[in-house]
Amino acid sequence: MNILIAGDSDMALHLCNLFSVENHNITLICPDKDLLKVVEFSTDLMTVEGDATSPEILKNGNVGKADLLLSLYTDGRLNVLTAILGKSLGAKKCIAKVNESEYLGEKCKEHFKSLGIDYLVSPEKITAKDISNLIENTAATEIFNFTDDKLSLMLIRLDKHASVLNRSLNEIAEEQKDLNFRTIAIHRRSKTIIPKGNDVFREGDMAYVVTKQEGIKKLLKLGGKNIFNISNIMIVGGGTIGTLAAKRLEKKFSVKLFEVDKDRSNELTDILTNTLVFNGDARDINLLEDEGIGSMDALIAVTNNSETNILTCLLARKLGVKKTIALVENLDFIEISQNIGIDTIINKKLATASYIVRFTMKNEVVSTKCLTGIDAEVFEFVAKEKSPITKKPLRKLKFPEHAIVGGVIRNNQGYIATGDLQVKPGDNVVVFALPEAFQSVDKMF
Repeated sequence: MNILIAGDSDMALHLCNLFSVENHNITLICPDKDLLKVVEFSTDLMTVEGDATSPEILKNGNVGKADLLLSLYTDGRLNVLTAILGKSLGAKKCIAKVNESEYLGEKCKEHFKSLGIDYLVSPEKITAKDISNLIENTAATEIFNFTDDKLSLMLIRLDKHASVLNRSLNEIAEEQKDLNFRTIAIHRRSKTIIPKGNDVFREGDMAYVVTKQEGIKKLLKLGGKNIFNISNIMIVGGGTIGTLAAKRLEKKFSVKLFEVDKDRSNELTDILTNTLVFNGDARDINLLEDEGIGSMDALIAVTNNSETNILTCLLARKLGVKKTIALVENLDFIEISQNIGIDTIINKKLATASYIVRFTMKNEVVSTKCLTGIDAEVFEFVAKEKSPITKKPLRKLKFPEHAIVGGVIRNNQGYIATGDLQVKPGDNVVVFALPEAFQSVDKMF
């Protein structure tokens, strides 16, 4: 696929790196010489220096041959203009990243679609939705639901209380008949394993599991996790993500929000109807203790500073907060943060990539999830008539080595994958894959 990426943001650079390993033809348009040098040094992409709101610069980037145009400038208005121009100059599909909340209403979306923008993507809105989902599912480190919640992907960190430790998948399956879940990956010491029956769980493993709703309770029990109720939530950071998360959560929970900027704090008192807003610095331990951080069930740290978010969550854990969620924008910090005791790490770049990556596949993909802390993705494909995936039971297929089927959704019913399962045309199929297998998996459908 010919993909044209325009932008000067970290997200543009991240997607260039992500797509470059998938054998796409990538061109980056960027006004920043230094950023272009970094890209040219680390990848084999074509680069164009300049402003993508210029028709001439877009033509230099072969916009007329682009199957997909992604506009990922920091300024959402530039992205809107670039996508409109790109479509008029021949780009087949155009996606614009926006931060401005006024652009995300349904009427506004329809208006932009009429101008040639196929999709608007808001990293902040996606991240706030992920936060809300994590609060609803207290025992999961990460969770993603597939069509109508018939199957879910859950990440469980195995600590010393997990009963599956030092036991193989075959042993667990032998003892637990009619399992409603399947382990599709184990992340251990910076390495991702697609497990086989004789693989053994170890303390500290991050287990990625596809489960039916009725399997969640048993799954958490085996993982040594307890479901607990959340009533009181503290949010640190009143930017777009903190505000959108508070709007979602204040309908069901008691929410306190800390914002360091006084003017922004005053704005938030008008925006949020059922959230207590405090003007204060979250790095002030005495202030947090005075406002009852120890009595909180969950703390969500989403300031613009990753270090502040990490340290605030660590403090909250020390003071007895049951669930901590930190926004960490530096990808290099993610695995470290997970290993030092923070329950969940969220990242805008990965959240946005989860939304965008499905548009780079040739076949119909209902949803995708870029997993936090590992270089892998989960896809929900629709199996087409006569596609290779439908020809034989799974155990007899030559399925790509670095990928695995977790389950299928058929006639509004979820099924966990076994070797005897045969995918049928029209099934939604959940697949875990490492980057080197993306294109091979795509061909199976």
